[in-house]
Amino acid sequence: MTMVRQTKQRAAVIDVLRSARSHPDAAWIHAQVREQLPSVSLGTVYRTLDALVRDGVVVTLERAGQATRYDWREGDAHHHAVCRTCGAIFDVDAGDVPAVPASALPAGFQVTDVRLEFMGVCPACQTQN
Repeated sequence: MTMVRQTKQRAAVIDVLRSARSHPDAAWIHAQVREQLPSVSLGTVYRTLDALVRDGVVVTLERAGQATRYDWREGDAHHHAVCRTCGAIFDVDAGDVPAVPASALPAGFQVTDVRLEFMGVCPACQTQN
């Protein structure tokens, strides 16, 4: 992990992110951490998130015109389904996704990570339309 010192602020950010099931943005994480540590700054939250992304335990979910969302990945292999209507993000177990054969990739290509996003319309939005 690139974070040298494990401060109580960093531990709180990690705890909030680990327990979140909603793919939160930094502002939501900051609000949750402030309930435990009222003096924590948004900058501390962002620096912690950046370090966790560099360490590969957190991934970002980015959409044009929206705040970056964060997802705890350590030990949890999954992909995402994103509703184009409401923006909801759902986890898709990696074991439920068929493997892509190596022959589909460029010759000699070395895969270091896999991130799939399924785009569509969630059931709730389908019933509203």
